[in-house]
Amino acid sequence: MSQQDEEQSFFERERDRLSREITSGFEELLSSTNALNRKLEEVLGMTKEYDTIAALWHSFYQLMRNSGQDEEVEEELPGLPGTGSHVVAVKQSTSKND
Repeated sequence: MSQQDEEQSFFERERDRLSREITSGFEELLSSTNALNRKLEEVLGMTKEYDTIAALWHSFYQLMRNSGQDEEVEEELPGLPGTGSHVVAVKQSTSKND
């Protein structure tokens, strides 16, 4: 029976060692996953910051595109976020009276 006790104790020691190793692996995985989530949140936050800049450049593009037209144009672009809802209106009229 003494040999059987030793085998059980070896088995239990090995089981405990493997359990600690698995637990350590899961803790490392959890830590890495949390770090990845934080980085993803940072990236998503940065893309939201560029929305304001993109809207500003879009309104500038629309203004420049419409400034070259020969017909009467009145277009109101939506307010730009972060600028106090400033509305850009483009009005250009060319009338030829000969």
